[in-house]
Amino acid sequence: MEKQTVNVGLLGLGTVGTGVVRIIQGHQEDLQKQTGLGINIHKILVQDKDKPRSIDTVSEWITTDANELLSDPLIDVIVEVIGGISPAKEYILQALEHGKHVVTANKDLMALHGAEILQKAQERGCDVFYEASVAGGIPILRALVEGFSSDRITKMMGIVNGTTNYILTKMTQEGADYAEVLKEAQELGYAEADPTSDVEGLDAARKMAILSTLGFRASVDLAEVDAKGISSVTKEDIAYGKKLGYVVKLLGLARRDDDEIEVSVQPTMIPKEHPLASVNGVFNAVYVHGEAVGETMFYGPGAGELPTATAVVSDLVTVVKNKKLGVNGRGMVAPYKEKKLKTDDKKLSKYFLRLIVADERGVLAQITKILADADISLEQVLQQPYNGGKQAEIIMVTHVAAKSSLDQVIGTFSDLSVIKEVKSCYRVEGGSVE
Repeated sequence: MEKQTVNVGLLGLGTVGTGVVRIIQGHQEDLQKQTGLGINIHKILVQDKDKPRSIDTVSEWITTDANELLSDPLIDVIVEVIGGISPAKEYILQALEHGKHVVTANKDLMALHGAEILQKAQERGCDVFYEASVAGGIPILRALVEGFSSDRITKMMGIVNGTTNYILTKMTQEGADYAEVLKEAQELGYAEADPTSDVEGLDAARKMAILSTLGFRASVDLAEVDAKGISSVTKEDIAYGKKLGYVVKLLGLARRDDDEIEVSVQPTMIPKEHPLASVNGVFNAVYVHGEAVGETMFYGPGAGELPTATAVVSDLVTVVKNKKLGVNGRGMVAPYKEKKLKTDDKKLSKYFLRLIVADERGVLAQITKILADADISLEQVLQQPYNGGKQAEIIMVTHVAAKSSLDQVIGTFSDLSVIKEVKSCYRVEGGSVE
């Protein structure tokens, strides 16, 4: 007789794990109607059995021994929400070896070892889904795999880290310094005690590696994502950007031109009328441009107990539906396109530059000559007194230029005595994502 219930082993009962239990317990009727099978939590792995918890659990569910889940023949699906690389990687590979399907919210693991995990899943005929690893409750990964399956994605651009978006939003709206807003974000629980992964762009880089691998069907390694964080962004940068009609956001960018790709994360100036400019606080949003469909935008909460848990349970529902149909392990398509990375001379963008210079006649002429020699022209220029009028501050937005040309110019600037400091340099994205 066919099994009428799917048993789940849950690795971790922290914020997201608690949300998963809440949804499964509270939505039993809906889940049964959607899948045709019952979904039952069979075992939960925790570090401390006696820790007080915000939900009621059956004591028989709780264990500190991972093998009770990974080797139990009654468990069909492992849901991993413990995070980190080890032991999560070992647990997932062991689960797959035992023929169990896997749902994970682990962006770090999938960004670094996703290819190995998916290969093992293919060998064992198992499902591996990881929608919750990027942008919390926004169903962006499923959209890339299924919704764009008949299209060709040329560009993805988005805000994929809520902590940095909260900080930049507060700096923009209140004219506050980075350090004071970071401290406030930590006090509110939006930023970790050690915020490095968020504020230096590492978290967003992991998510962009996952998005670009799925969107471009080519395996993009984390080391191939050019990442820069927001710790050097100042309220002055934001104010000058605003004066020129721009908003500063930490943007992930993945672009493909003529089968060559670039993937980066960096503070970026975007026009204030662009839809991403109004994505504030801890919210995430991803713009996707397909050759056939044109521009689409996915927006929603990027983290939190229930948004992330919703994505996890959504993946779980897909596993159960596949099980009912007998098609587990057949829906995954491993990256199959050859990866060709752009060289710096093919990475094209506008740029925002902020320079501190000697307040002397002819300085601007010297600067524009250096730019012209590198084939860079200017779209906007502002000049302001600086340091009590002893120096000047020059703010420029270039027309589209190659990254290699910009790097050459900045190198030349550093050798020029009349240029005291290159204060800031940010990418500028246009009004559309064509």
